[in-house]
Formats: sequence, structure tokens, C-alpha cells
Amino acid sequence: MEHSLSSTSGGMFQGDLTMIRKPPGSVAAQLASVMRGRLQGPADSIIMMIDDEPLNIEITQAFLEEAGYSYFISTSDSPSAVDMMRRRRPHVLLLDLMMPRVSGLQILAVMKEDPVLRHIPVIVLTSSSDAEIKLKALALGAMDFLSKPVDASELALRLRNTLAARAYHDHIANHDALTGLPNRQRYKECLDEALIASQVNRDSGSILHIGVDRLSHINEALGRGVGDTLLQRIAKRLRQCVDTELGGEMGDGAGGSPTLYRFDGDEFAVLVPHGDEAESTAGFISKLLETVASSFKIGEHEVFATCSMGVAMFPQDGKDFDTLVSNANIAMRHAKQSGRNTYGFYSSELNERAAIQLNRGGELRRALDRDELEIYYQPKVDVRTGALMGIESMVRWVNPRGEAVESDQILPLAESSGLTMPLGEWMFDRLVTQIAEWRKAGLQLVPVGINVSLEQFRKAQLMQVVRGALSNSGGAEHLCLELNEASMMETPAENVAALRQFKDLGLRLAMDNFGAGFSSLSYLRRFPLDEIKIDKSFLVKVESGSDNAAIVVAMIAMARSLKLTVVATGLNTPHQLAFLKNNNCDQCQGRLFNDPAPVREFTAKWMKPVAR
Repeated sequence: MEHSLSSTSGGMFQGDLTMIRKPPGSVAAQLASVMRGRLQGPADSIIMMIDDEPLNIEITQAFLEEAGYSYFISTSDSPSAVDMMRRRRPHVLLLDLMMPRVSGLQILAVMKEDPVLRHIPVIVLTSSSDAEIKLKALALGAMDFLSKPVDASELALRLRNTLAARAYHDHIANHDALTGLPNRQRYKECLDEALIASQVNRDSGSILHIGVDRLSHINEALGRGVGDTLLQRIAKRLRQCVDTELGGEMGDGAGGSPTLYRFDGDEFAVLVPHGDEAESTAGFISKLLETVASSFKIGEHEVFATCSMGVAMFPQDGKDFDTLVSNANIAMRHAKQSGRNTYGFYSSELNERAAIQLNRGGELRRALDRDELEIYYQPKVDVRTGALMGIESMVRWVNPRGEAVESDQILPLAESSGLTMPLGEWMFDRLVTQIAEWRKAGLQLVPVGINVSLEQFRKAQLMQVVRGALSNSGGAEHLCLELNEASMMETPAENVAALRQFKDLGLRLAMDNFGAGFSSLSYLRRFPLDEIKIDKSFLVKVESGSDNAAIVVAMIAMARSLKLTVVATGLNTPHQLAFLKNNNCDQCQGRLFNDPAPVREFTAKWMKPVAR
């Protein structure tokens, strides 16, 4: 028979498991308190007592009430005690050792083998002075001893110390050591609770998985210590942003507000237990992204960081932890592949796209092995004369289904499939061979640009690939490395040093997609660049007098002040060309002059014999 004592004098026993006093607040408030992992002292601590003497239970209850403990459960029926604990797990167990039918030692033995119950602190209550019995209890997991009859002040002191030790243990077990945030284990517990509450209340919520963009590259370039410090800084900013939502638009008014967790490696997670409006969730996400996207000064290093985010709603995107987390991660990976510093909501289409992406990665690997890729070439011309001034190389692939896959799709696919270095090596070999063939044919050579990802650029292997390619045919002055602006600004000081090594080989260097990233003028002056390529988005509607026109004019002026060649990309109309001429732009490339073309077609149209 199970018992718990009411708060009335006389200690009436009740057949059902109840608590001394009704807990304060709503179910949602209790859930939020659990989710935050806070034990606020005696008022929130569940104390359980197992003793075959009801009078001992009644006296102990009176002591605890005076000490402020509001939750007390008990039983004098020792065979039912373990099941009782499993239904209502206490924070501390007061256990009598000497009981008929099932002894305290037997209960301790069962608890020790249980993955949940083994973590409950146990204070043994005993009148025995037998040292051997006490040693057995300690070996089975007992934490402390109190002699019967129990002294009230000693009981209060032992409970306080035990609860403090338990709270410390729980904090260590449930919090990330680096950032201090609740960890993956705590996240799972809280999300499981939220999913149950969602089913009971028939409402919705969401999880946001936040991945730090290119953290592995920062660790590789600057060391793990800098990466860890960056994670701590990002965690602090995210926590401040999440805390502003306590009781706000994303909360439910009863404590069910967003909670931040360190999920894994470079990932954080936010649990939003209530709210089914995508618009309000998107607004919150935008705040989180803006909070992180900035430059961090870490020691001597300046690191620019951004995050990408995937969102999964429950219950529609999943009703259990594993499904929901998997779907949020699919959405996050899609956001990273879409250009980073952005977010995406999960959908079944994304799941299908992820499967297709995985298959295409395998196909691309086989295409490299079978030499099925082809390089196309697009001219960079003088704005005033139309003469050929440079070439951009672009890889193209016709996949097994006969679909043409262009360069802007292949490079991200290679990066997500671990093929950036094999693809880069293949392109360098092809380009130096092609340059050598043009030279042998007596054709006038101009610099040929090759897009290089940060993943390739930060690896010493790329330097070996370039040196190996150049040793066979020379012609470094006819190769131009083109790096994306945003990636160059992630670790600018270190990229300056790496760029100088490539510059020492005689290569030209260009910053691609200029204006789409977050360049610092101070670092732009330090980069040993030869040219900047204005992102193609800026040429849109320049002829209509929009703000884009003023921005392009300012970019051209800045490039001239730094003695850099400025190349406008995405040139599609005669009006855009006239605008560039009027504003003294150096070069341009785009469909107005030529779409990317295979080598024979390009050579016939653009490559001229060397003047004799």
C-alpha cells in the first residue's frame, strides 16, 4: 500500500500519491521551470521517504514542513517503493535499511541497476551501528547516513547539502562545459517534454538549429583555441537575444519562452515551445542571425562570423526527438548550401532534395574518376574597346540523366561532398595544359581565372597542387585565383598572409563577388590583390538611376584609389555597358559579349595570334 501525508495535523494517510501542497503556477509554468533546469530550493524539491514505521514518516514530514519543503511522498510498504519512485522521481530519498519483506539494501541494489534511479541521492536512516551494513549501503550508492531518532536540525542540514551536491551534479551533467549552456542531453529532455505538452494541449512549437558557418576553417587557420573563444562569444550573443523573448512575442505568457542549448560541435539549438506562426518565427530568426553576423576581435585575430539556421515545426514536421532534429538539420544544411547567413524551414521537398544531393555527390565523384567534366570559358573584355583582357574558367558537367550542371552548382556540391581538393587539382591541371597549348599555337595569352573555395585556399595541399601544375608548364602570370569576398573576410589577417604566398609564385589574385560580403576597407588595402569583381547583382537596374548605380560608381572609384583593376560581372544589356563606360569601369563580363563556351568555340572566336 502506498501512502503520502497531507499537510493537516494528525497526518492522515491517503491511498493515492499526492503532494503536501498544490504546486504553484500552471502546468506550462512547471514545464518551463523544468526546461530551464532550475531547482529553487526546498519549495521545489521532492523528498521521498521509505520506512516501515508510519510514525517515523509522520514525524519526519512535520520536520520538513517546518523547514519549508512543500513536496513529500512516502510509503511504509517497501515492496511498492521502487515502482513508486519510477512514477514520481524524487530529488532525495530518505531510506530505512531495516525493513521486513524488502530491506533498504535490496532497494539500493535495484536502484543501482536502474539507469534513472541510480542517480537519486540516498540518505540512509538507521539505528544500526553495524559498520559492515553501512559499508554495504555505501557500496550500493548510499550518499549519507542519519541515526535514528532523527534530529530535526541535522536532517535539514544534511538535506540542504545533499540537494546542493545534486544540483551541482545535475548542472555538470546537463550543461556544456565550454559555453555554460544546457547541453544536448538537456535539450532532448526538454524537447521530449515539449512534444508531450504539445500533444496534450494540441498546440504547436518549433526548434531552430543554428550552425556557425565555416567554423572548421577558422579552427584550421587560427587554432582550436580561437574557434572555442568564438563559440563562447556567439553563445553569449545568442543567449542575450533569446532572453529578450522571455514573456515576449515568442513566449506564451506563462514561462514557456524560447530556450537556448549547445547541441553539438558548431551547432546551437533554440526550443520555442509555443507558436505556430511562421511570420513571427521568421522575425525572431532574423534577430538571431543579425545578432551573430559581425566581426569578433579575439586576441590578435579579427574573425567575421555568420550562422545558418534550419527550422522544423512540431508536430507537423515530426512528433519525436530524432525525426524533428533530423529535419531541422536538413533545413540548416540547405541554408548553408544556399549561401550561408540565412535560414530555411523544413519541408518534404527539402528531404527529397537532400537525398538527391547525396546521390549527386556520388555521381560527381564518379564523373571526376571518369573524366566526364569539361571546362567552359567566358571572356573578360575592355569596357571601351571590347578587346579580350582576361578569361574566367567554369567547370560544366552533363550528369547521367543528361542534365547540364553549371559551375555555380558544381562547386557547392563538391564542397558538401568532400571533393573540393580533387576538383581543384583537376581544374589546375586542365588549365595549365590549355595555357601551354595556346602558347604553343602562337596565340596571345591573357590571365585565366579559376574560382578557389576557402576550403581549398586554407589547405597547404592547394599550394602543392599549384606548384606542381606550374612546374610542368610554367605560366604563373597567366593564372588568376578568384576568391569569394565573404570567405576572405572570415579570417582576414591569416588570409592576407596566405595570399602573399600565392602572390610570390607570380599568380594574379582577384576578389570575387565584391560588395556581396562584408569587406573592411582596412583589410582590403592589405590584401595583395590585382582586381576586384563587382557582384553581378549590382548591375541590375543601374540604368534606372537606382541606389545600385551610386554603389557601383563608389566601388569603381575605390578600386581606382587602390590601383586595382575593376571588373563588372553580369553584363547583359547595352544600357549597362554604356553606364560602365561613362563611369570609367575597366573590364566587364557577361552574356552581352559571350556566354561561357567550350574551348574550341572560345578559341576560335576570342584567341588571337601574337603580333609579330
